[in-house]
Amino acid sequence: MGASLSRAKRGRTKGNPVKAVIFGCAGPRLGAAEARFFAATQPFGFILFGRNCADPEQVRALVAACRAAVGRADAPVLIDQEGGRVARLGPPHWRKAPAARVFGELYERNRQAAISAAEANARLIAAELGPLGIDVDCTPVLDVPAKDGHEIIGDRAFATDPATVIALGRAVCAGLAAGGVLPVVKHIPGHGRARADSHHDLPVVEAPLDELRAVDFAPFVGLADAPLAMTAHVLYTALDNERPASTSARVIGDIIRGEIGFQGMLISDDIGMKALSGDFAARTQACLAAGCDVVLHCSGAMAEMIEVATAAGPLGDKAAARYDAARRAVHAASGPIDVAAERARLEALFAAEADA
Repeated sequence: MGASLSRAKRGRTKGNPVKAVIFGCAGPRLGAAEARFFAATQPFGFILFGRNCADPEQVRALVAACRAAVGRADAPVLIDQEGGRVARLGPPHWRKAPAARVFGELYERNRQAAISAAEANARLIAAELGPLGIDVDCTPVLDVPAKDGHEIIGDRAFATDPATVIALGRAVCAGLAAGGVLPVVKHIPGHGRARADSHHDLPVVEAPLDELRAVDFAPFVGLADAPLAMTAHVLYTALDNERPASTSARVIGDIIRGEIGFQGMLISDDIGMKALSGDFAARTQACLAAGCDVVLHCSGAMAEMIEVATAAGPLGDKAAARYDAARRAVHAASGPIDVAAERARLEALFAAEADA
């Protein structure tokens, strides 16, 4: 992947270490003030939203400008391109991909067809992201939705059966990696029972530990070898009755790193979400102190980013090593993708099942 992050961290860019933060930007073009700020603060990477994406040429230019600002051609650029209602890229320039639930429903009828379709769909997503310079996709969602869970997860989840989620989640990870894109499994250790939207409120899950282990944790255990994961801003009373997972050293240390066994790079969910309390400096410090490798700040609001950058320390050696290992693995797994063939494969799998 070129120069490693560990080298970057030691001061490859004018003596400023890479900070343990991923930032969004305000619009479709990088402003001069944003470029100066990113050059000075050296965020680990960037994340794009619908507000940043108008057409392919514009997105490529924005991605290049972000990387040029920090002086790192390998700075990761993330996006939430799940398919369904969570897709930052869409028609007319990009394909409208199905929601995860579509593959879960197919799995109930034909397991192998569903796995093949999920992988083909992810390959097609990677084939769209790669030419834009986007190399990290925040998917698959491994949450197992409860009947009384909030609709924020809904059809973003594959199924209510953990084994189905594992099989389809692994297929998505493989499809993205085949196209050179790193997957981010989310929302560890599970958002499916939450009865509130963590964008607006702090969800409190009161399920006992044995139920969490049997259902919520299971998909993440099954994909514990995933390269990156995103935390859940959810408070689990059986684990820590004071702090949500993103800011809980017990949840991250004992459950995510320990019991689940996830050893990849751990990214907080957006610290601008209202599930977290305190100012942005406090939120940043709390997530990093609990064990997150990197904090995610999405809004692109400059005043907030200044607070976050002031509070965020340098990217840790372990975090840099985790990311470097992930990049090496995805490069080893990637190769050219025949877009026409993958599209035909996906269409044939759904057509065959419809005719069955």
